[in-house]
Amino acid sequence: MPTIPAPHPLRTVFFVSDGTGITAETFGHSVLSQFEIKVRTVRIPFIDSVEKAEKAARAINEAFQQEGQRPIVFSTLVKDELSDILRNSQGVYMDLFQTFIAPLEQAFGLKATHTIGRSHTSTDSDEYKSRIEAINFSLAHDDGQSSKNLEDADVILVGVSRSGKTPTTLFLAMQYGIKAANYPLTPDDFERGKLPSSLIPYRGKMFGLSIAPDRLAEIRNERFPDSKYAALSNCRYEVHEAERMMRREGIRWMSSTTKSIEEIAATILQEIRMEARAR
Repeated sequence: MPTIPAPHPLRTVFFVSDGTGITAETFGHSVLSQFEIKVRTVRIPFIDSVEKAEKAARAINEAFQQEGQRPIVFSTLVKDELSDILRNSQGVYMDLFQTFIAPLEQAFGLKATHTIGRSHTSTDSDEYKSRIEAINFSLAHDDGQSSKNLEDADVILVGVSRSGKTPTTLFLAMQYGIKAANYPLTPDDFERGKLPSSLIPYRGKMFGLSIAPDRLAEIRNERFPDSKYAALSNCRYEVHEAERMMRREGIRWMSSTTKSIEEIAATILQEIRMEARAR
C-alpha cells in the first residue's frame, strides 16, 4: 500500500493571473482572513500563454504531491483555454473573473472582451496618471519634508511619529489617486501649544492618527531600542499631547492601534467624500 503523506502544517495558496496578480491576491486574502489557518502564498503573474499556464499547473501539482493537500488556487485568468489548464490541476480552483463575468454579461446584455491584462494596459488613462501624480505628491510631502503646494492636497495626515501616517498616505495614493501629505506632531509643537505654522491655513484638510502608547513604544523600540524617543513615558506624553491638540484644533482623528491600513484609508475616504458632499 502506498504511503500517504502526512498533512502539511501550512496550506499552500496560489494567486494566478495574466496581469500582476494583485487583484487575485487582494481578493484571496480577504476571503482567507475568514479562516483560522496558516497559509504559504505563491504569486504567479503574467500567465499569458499555454506554456506558462502548464508550468503553473505543474507547480500546483507538485505542491499537492509534496504536502498531501490540494492547494487553493485564486485565479483572474481571462482566457478560457488558460483557465481550463489550471482548472484541471490538482488544486482547488477559484475562478474570480468567471464568477462575476457570466452574470454581468447577462445583466448588461453584452459580451465581455476577455482581453488579457486589460486593466493594466491603460497607462495613458486619466485614472492612471492621477495615481502616479498622487504617489509623487505623497513621497514629496512625507514626514513634513515640504510644505509647498499643500493647497493641492486632498488630505493632510497629522499625528505623532510612527503612528501609521506614511503607509496610509502611500496606500491612498496608490489605490485611490488621493494626494495625501503627512506631518509629524512633535514635542516642539506641544511646547508651543499650536500646529506648525505651515499647516494652519489647511486645518480643514487635516485628519489625525493616534495610537496606544504601549504599542507606539513597541514600534519605536524596534528601530531605536532603549532611547528616550521609544520610552513608554515619552510615548504616553506625546500621544496625550497630540490628542489634546487635535481636539483643541477641531481635527478629526482615529486610533490606528488595531486598524489595518485598509480600514484607516476607508475611514479617511469616507470623511473626504462626506466633506465634498457638504460643499
